[in-house]
Amino acid sequence: MKKELVLALALISIAVATRLLPHWPNFTALGAAALFSGAFYKRKSFALVIPLLALFISDLVINNVVYASYFDGFQFFTAGFGFIYAGVAFAVLIGSYASISKSKPQNLALAGLSSALFFYLLTNFGAWLGSPLYAQNFGGLIASYVAGLPFLINGAIATLVYSFGIFGLHWYTSKDSLVSTVKG
Repeated sequence: MKKELVLALALISIAVATRLLPHWPNFTALGAAALFSGAFYKRKSFALVIPLLALFISDLVINNVVYASYFDGFQFFTAGFGFIYAGVAFAVLIGSYASISKSKPQNLALAGLSSALFFYLLTNFGAWLGSPLYAQNFGGLIASYVAGLPFLINGAIATLVYSFGIFGLHWYTSKDSLVSTVKG
């Protein structure tokens, strides 16, 4: 249990830090932390809490320190947070069911790309629904998806880079994966 808690705190710290330090838009470890949580933790409620807590903590800082001048008062949640949190939760589910804990790089790559694509589709749909920037018709929906393409690309690359880093470190340090790699 101690190892699981230390790992959870490390994942939260990495995800928060990559959202707060200067970075390309959407180039953070949040998606990778969600995938890893889903793959590593047997208690799915705990797996879900890790990336959602990282998102919540970093949003509190972003909304109330970095962008405080844009809001009237303290902000607990970002506009459209439901879509964002659902996208992160879905990445945990992908991590749970994608067989990526067996040190198969192709499964990890597919899971990372799938979670980034789902996050993009869901959050841009939410942006289209909740923003006056987009007409509430099919053309407006397409415009929101086109506007989000750079975020999709950065998010997908970040999820892959951070996932291979996090999973790779875990696979390398795990006795079980070292034995299975040597045997087979």
